[in-house]
Amino acid sequence: MRFSRRQFLRSTLLLLGYRGGSNALVLPQPDDDLTGHIRPVHDPCIIRAGGTYYLFCTGPGIPIRTSTDLIHWELRGDVFDRLPSWAVEQVPGTEGFWAPDISYFNDRYHLYYSISTFGSNRSRIGLATTPTLDPAADDYQWVDHGLVIASEHSDDWNAIDANLFMDEDGSVWLLYGSFWSGIKMRRLDYATGMLSADDTTLYDLATRTENSGSVEAPFLIRRGDYYYLFVSFDFCCRGYGSTYRVMVGRADAVTGPYVDREGVAMLRGGGTQVTFATPRWRGPGHNAILQEGDETWIVYHSYDTTYNSIPTLRIQLLVWDDDGWPSIPEDS
Repeated sequence: MRFSRRQFLRSTLLLLGYRGGSNALVLPQPDDDLTGHIRPVHDPCIIRAGGTYYLFCTGPGIPIRTSTDLIHWELRGDVFDRLPSWAVEQVPGTEGFWAPDISYFNDRYHLYYSISTFGSNRSRIGLATTPTLDPAADDYQWVDHGLVIASEHSDDWNAIDANLFMDEDGSVWLLYGSFWSGIKMRRLDYATGMLSADDTTLYDLATRTENSGSVEAPFLIRRGDYYYLFVSFDFCCRGYGSTYRVMVGRADAVTGPYVDREGVAMLRGGGTQVTFATPRWRGPGHNAILQEGDETWIVYHSYDTTYNSIPTLRIQLLVWDDDGWPSIPEDS
């Protein structure tokens, strides 16, 4: 059976009880400037609300971290205190939540999360919302809305690693996928955050035929005239031996086709590499993108070989060349 090695790590972390749980921007420097509760962090997503950054990641209750400067991070509890009953019933053996995604639209913060088990594509993506992320606010309350989309053993795709994208025209899309036949996308209903009844097309965005079909963790942004699709190739969760890396392609339309710098289609395994391993930082992958004005930040996890290869939060500035392709500066 094909499966994501990342699924194995997630299951292990959950069994061990893993809790990854100023307006001015300061550029994090390599190796040593992020402080506080930056490990273990796996599959991070991020959003800014007022002067605070909120970061969510894989963990038993979906741990919450906050920062005011993108550098110092503090744990702020969890979204859930237990698994929803619907998730336990539909995915027997599930131990916790994977790969959350956070966004804001229709006057609510939308947190999409994944439910699955090791080695299986019997998976679910669920949705929880809250009107505010501030736990001190009177109206702070996470409400679970249940199932958004499901995959079964009979499907050739996997309903995990959700990412929401809102286009300039107000249309809302959900990207997802891990191994199997790759990255998929469905249109969402703006009012409910659930699948659209008007557009039921399952859009194919990226796939691989090598390394066991290892493509997952999509994240989509719009910049200028292009849509940029970030994904992770190869294998995480092997400590120093992790080969995870972030790749990117772009398209003129949200539904694709996405191609890399050389013009190779992502549906044919294409992708331009963004993150690179170093002797210290291995398997840099599962990214989110934070866009603020003219600055773009890539947020991801990497295995710190000076710290028992524990998955650790990384935040770096992206720069864009004259042809509109992103990279991480060598000195960042």
